[in-house]
Amino acid sequence: MQLDIRGPIGWLFTLIGALLLGYGLLTGASPASTAGGLNINAWWGAVMAVFGIAMLLLTWRRFAAAGKRST
Repeated sequence: MQLDIRGPIGWLFTLIGALLLGYGLLTGASPASTAGGLNINAWWGAVMAVFGIAMLLLTWRRFAAAGKRST
C-alpha cells in the first residue's frame, strides 16, 4: 500500500478555506483585507476550499478505482 497524501491535504485545505471564506464573508471588506475592491479573505478562502475539494475527489477516485480492480 502506498502513501496517498491527497486525503489529508484535501481535508486541511477544505477546512482552512472554509474558515477563511466564512471569516471574509462575515467581517466584510475592511481596508486592510482588500486589494482593488476585492475581499481577499473571501476569494482566497474559496480558492483554498475548491483546491481541497479537488484533492478529496482525486483521493476518492483512486480508492474507487482500486476497489474495482480488486474484485
